[in-house]
Amino acid sequence: MKILVAEDDSTSLFMLQSLLEKWGFDVVATSNGTEALRILQEDDSPLLAILDWMLPGVSGPEICRRLSSRERPDGWRNGEMGRPYQYILILTVKGEKENVIAGLEAGADDYITKPFDSHELRMRVMAGKRILDLQEQLRNAATYDSLTGLLNRRAVISRLENEIARATRSGTPLGVALLDIDHFKRINDTHGHMTGDAALVESAARIRSVLRSYDISGRYGGEEFLLIFPGLERREMDSVCERVRLSFYSVPFHPVECAEGIEEIQISVSIGVCDLSPEFNDVDSILAEADRALYRAKNMGRNAVSR
Repeated sequence: MKILVAEDDSTSLFMLQSLLEKWGFDVVATSNGTEALRILQEDDSPLLAILDWMLPGVSGPEICRRLSSRERPDGWRNGEMGRPYQYILILTVKGEKENVIAGLEAGADDYITKPFDSHELRMRVMAGKRILDLQEQLRNAATYDSLTGLLNRRAVISRLENEIARATRSGTPLGVALLDIDHFKRINDTHGHMTGDAALVESAARIRSVLRSYDISGRYGGEEFLLIFPGLERREMDSVCERVRLSFYSVPFHPVECAEGIEEIQISVSIGVCDLSPEFNDVDSILAEADRALYRAKNMGRNAVSR
């Protein structure tokens, strides 16, 4: 795990870095508060940080205040809406109780007094790591569908909101598709719900195999999936959705045991497509149009892509 250490005293900084690296942490070190704040605001920022009270540029407590109150460009605050939480420890001089209180009020999670004891430092840092590990488990449970591993409904709709805002700002295209497994109830009724669950898991895998790394997919509900394609023009999106459809229909799903022996399950999907446009420019209107397109695909006989 990466940890940021911001300390303007070179001796203390060296000691902290040496100990933390000895304990297996990947240390990012700086002696400047402005630099520390910049690092903590990056996308791949350390989730653990030790900040000295007094730092050139921006003080430790002020960094805490800015992190706890700031909104990211995508509208999310620290630890909210599925974002990882950043755990901050403040370094303060032993005996300055008012600094401890002020630091915690500013948004720090814990404190370490100077001169620090290495055993106490390790215990406090490891306690922070345990909290972050637990928070990550909770974040995943709140963000991902437990069966398929894709984003859950709430999370994928939130991502759609963000992508709409991003595409609107930049003037870039954005495509959205609703995918529904045809006759899914028949699979459950004929082969049982365990086979139905296996089909959903396999469906998620096939969707992931076709989509680009920066495309977004989530389980929208039941046997429906929501696919989001940032930057894709209309023709490209139609082509990708057709490849998704073929990835289902061209290869039967894993064989299952039945009364007559071994049976392969042939599964098809219907896909409704919508692009961001002046007419369809928010979550509700885009999803409504994608749903209407999905209905048209069903009326075409299923196993189809429609707008």
